Amino acid sequence: MTGLVAAERGIGETGLVDALPEFVVVAFAAVTHLADPWFLFALLAVGYWFASEGVAGSPRRAGATAVAAVTCAYAATALGKAWFAVPRPPGAMGPAEVPTWLPALLSGWYEAQVLSDGFGFPSGHATGGAAAYLALALLYDRFWTDRARYLAAGAVAVAVAVSRVVIEVHYLVDVLAGLAVGAGTVAVALWLAGDPRVRRSASATAAAGPTARLNPAPAFLLAAVVSAGALAVAVAGGHTGEVVEAGIGIATGAGGAIGWRFVDGDEPAVPVRVAVPALAVTGGLWVGAYALADSLPVTLVATTAAVVAVVALPALAERVEPSLRGSGEA
Repeated sequence: MTGLVAAERGIGETGLVDALPEFVVVAFAAVTHLADPWFLFALLAVGYWFASEGVAGSPRRAGATAVAAVTCAYAATALGKAWFAVPRPPGAMGPAEVPTWLPALLSGWYEAQVLSDGFGFPSGHATGGAAAYLALALLYDRFWTDRARYLAAGAVAVAVAVSRVVIEVHYLVDVLAGLAVGAGTVAVALWLAGDPRVRRSASATAAAGPTARLNPAPAFLLAAVVSAGALAVAVAGGHTGEVVEAGIGIATGAGGAIGWRFVDGDEPAVPVRVAVPALAVTGGLWVGAYALADSLPVTLVATTAAVVAVVALPALAERVEPSLRGSGEA
């Protein structure tokens, strides 16, 4: 839309990638799963539901803030893609060159990884990966050492970004922008949540740590607002795919803010026997949301319900678990 990002924005990386051995490309096609949206949100939900005080002073507040930060990152991605509206590299359009030595079972998987439609700037995988792993490293501040967490987060985020270039679904500039946007949205989300490290405040005591007073609701609401902007841009440009993504962003941001209203922030970890059926329900809602993407209202309702359930579950579990325990003893 703006013309600020060129359609032909490669700097010679395609030639380098074409010279790589096939097994390297296949390996990076697997690495890219580490920032698939389904994987990241599943990882973040597991951390939010099950993390203990051994990994964060206030694990529920830390986990919800990580979810909010990644939601902001995807909202920014949706806005960027709709605004710049530039294509992916030609290799992403197909046909795919599947290595002949790959088993038939993996051929379809590989083809699905190296072919992609939609717009290319910024990279959603690079943005989401940078946001998710940086947020986890910052918020779960009692796990490992600071150095180990930051190195691990950086290594995974960079590996994902490289994978998107190697499988030729993004140019180098797309993933560099994604890494920057992902890191930037984490900083904004943590500032909105009240993280004293970002606000340069000493309000949190050393014993409680920086997660003690986090409030993810403002970051969730920001994601909804940015997604609404992305929706307006996508509708104006006639970008159907981005309309759906922006709508899901609105629902995710709103659902997170609504769900957090039920949570005190100091709940214990969710019991497994509560989490398993909850996962089945929320997973079904997520699948339904994407399967019915042609019906945007249904997608929005299903997504909102799923996110409300995920975020509110720690509070719900406190109410449900005693009754489950009582029925089990009876």
